[in-house]
Amino acid sequence: MFSSWLPGLNRGLATPTGRIALLVGRSPSRSLQLSSRRSVPELSSFVARTNTCGELRSSHLGQEVTLCGWIQYRRQNIFLVLRDFQGLVQVLIPQDESAASVKKILCDAPMESVVQVSGTVVSRPPGQENPKMPTGDIEIKVKTAELLNPCKKLPFEIKDFMKKTEALRLQYRYLDLRSFQMQYNLRLRSQMVMKMREYLCNLHGFVDVETPTLFKRTPGGAKEFVIPSREPGKFYSLPQSPQQFKQLLMVGGLDRYFQVARCYRDEGSRPDRQPEFTQIDIEMSFVDQTGIRSLIEGLLQYSWPSDKGPVGVPFPSMTFAEALASYGTDKPDTRFGMKIVDISDVFRNTEVGFLQDALSKPQGTVKAIRIPEGAKYLKRKDIESIRKFAADHFDQEVLPVFLKANWNWNSPVAKLVMEEQGLGLIRRMENQEEDVVLLTAGEHKRACSLLGKLRLECADLLEARGVLLRDPALFSFLWVVDFPLFLPKEENPGELESAHHPFTAPHPSDIHLLHTEPEKVRSQHYDLVLNGSEVGGGSIRIHDAQLQRYILETLLKEDVKLLSHLLQALDYGAPPHGGIALGLDRLICLVTGAPSIRDVIAFPKSFRGQDLMSDAPDFIPPEDLKPYHIQVSWPTDAETEKNSLNPPHHPES
Repeated sequence: MFSSWLPGLNRGLATPTGRIALLVGRSPSRSLQLSSRRSVPELSSFVARTNTCGELRSSHLGQEVTLCGWIQYRRQNIFLVLRDFQGLVQVLIPQDESAASVKKILCDAPMESVVQVSGTVVSRPPGQENPKMPTGDIEIKVKTAELLNPCKKLPFEIKDFMKKTEALRLQYRYLDLRSFQMQYNLRLRSQMVMKMREYLCNLHGFVDVETPTLFKRTPGGAKEFVIPSREPGKFYSLPQSPQQFKQLLMVGGLDRYFQVARCYRDEGSRPDRQPEFTQIDIEMSFVDQTGIRSLIEGLLQYSWPSDKGPVGVPFPSMTFAEALASYGTDKPDTRFGMKIVDISDVFRNTEVGFLQDALSKPQGTVKAIRIPEGAKYLKRKDIESIRKFAADHFDQEVLPVFLKANWNWNSPVAKLVMEEQGLGLIRRMENQEEDVVLLTAGEHKRACSLLGKLRLECADLLEARGVLLRDPALFSFLWVVDFPLFLPKEENPGELESAHHPFTAPHPSDIHLLHTEPEKVRSQHYDLVLNGSEVGGGSIRIHDAQLQRYILETLLKEDVKLLSHLLQALDYGAPPHGGIALGLDRLICLVTGAPSIRDVIAFPKSFRGQDLMSDAPDFIPPEDLKPYHIQVSWPTDAETEKNSLNPPHHPES
């Protein structure tokens, strides 16, 4: 298996682009000729080997080859398996006296030692072929060998490394990178990024521009890392995205910008986030939502690995309101059903107390989801766990309703619901005999959010019992549009904050509401969702300085001095523009089926933001801090304990 993936990876991502001419200005003589011909990569150029271990086949019989790699396995000092980045090959250890020195080198070298061998490609004896290895028809009859570097005793076996704890894997990341999974993930990532560059720059004329890493604090959004400077009291910030720079590039007339951008967010302890991450960052002038969406659909279709199946375009779209009403989230997993259904009208005349109370209030609703064959797969403890989750996290009641199967599991209230409105409920929910209905009541958004969480929780429970709901081989893309422009602040609901960032343009149909009912204004923001994860987000931007100032100063109560450079730029003839950023780490994680984004990043941080390999972040001596005019204020023992028990929480951005 190990040696079979690289040729397929190269084939799956290699597409001829031919010859493309990009016109610069109006003069044909200034056209930029870009050539990209399809070819098989030359993997042994410039180095000591003649071939890679994984490429040798019966077609190489009789050839003299030189291979370099790691000793993965040795058996009875008769043969060993040599591994490099492309795969495995069997090497015969010579047994005759004349080759005693070669035998000694290959037999004495510890596992994972690096060796160079030269010899002849020969057929394996009849009956000893290994059909599970792409190189299983041949072996190498060694003539010379050199130990390039011995390996000390390893803290684990490379082939079993994925079974080890993640902390151990991160501590010895350079060894973890030797594993098949990490090699595959990082090489597929590299290939997809190269195809994206090709599509954007060669086929559509985008300009790859590097933007600064040292910047200044940006109002709103996620918390930023602060970098001291040598000027007393002045600090840089690491940008959470190149947002302002890419807008300024549009003001500068670059028209089409692209960057594989490093971004930074100080989000504290988040299980599946990274303090530094990578975006495919894009901005265009004179574009609307339709143009951006078509570009991204083409980009993903062009760069998609062929072994993952074709990407169908256009992607379906759904409004934020529809996503919340049907799935309880703005990033729905559309690979399976179990949609939320509003059944308020069924219970308009109910005698059930908590339903009555909910429907008597403004925005009060009754919602439900149907769990197919829930009575067959869910246990009593699962039902109790679901009810406890609703009470603990949403302060709401969830009523499980069983039809015929497990009827005796129904609570008295559930039995009353069935007696009172059973037929209407069954008809509306399209229930089968072994289905279970989870019913809740309350304000629309809270009820939908709760059932959205329970929908995913129940999917996990059913799949743990062997039911296939979410096909891992299916990639279900979805655009979510028409988000609100503003949200009430959590700590002060009377004030507004940007739902995404303050540079997002309002929906043209809602601009008249900005001065009267800003909380009702929709935005020109759009998110790209894949299998229930947000993999991209963008918007059409505000290009009018007066409107941008009004939103920042009047509605968001932000200090506009922090953005004076941007406001000034918008006043100097800024074109209409918009863009998007794709989260590369999350996208590759979903494409490869990796359990965590840390498995598609070469040197990630732990979920606490630490580099377990180098032990970063680290202490700095006081004398090294003096040039920056700062000193450490050490927390008390009580504060340290409090912070460890209550890590900071930041909302999704």
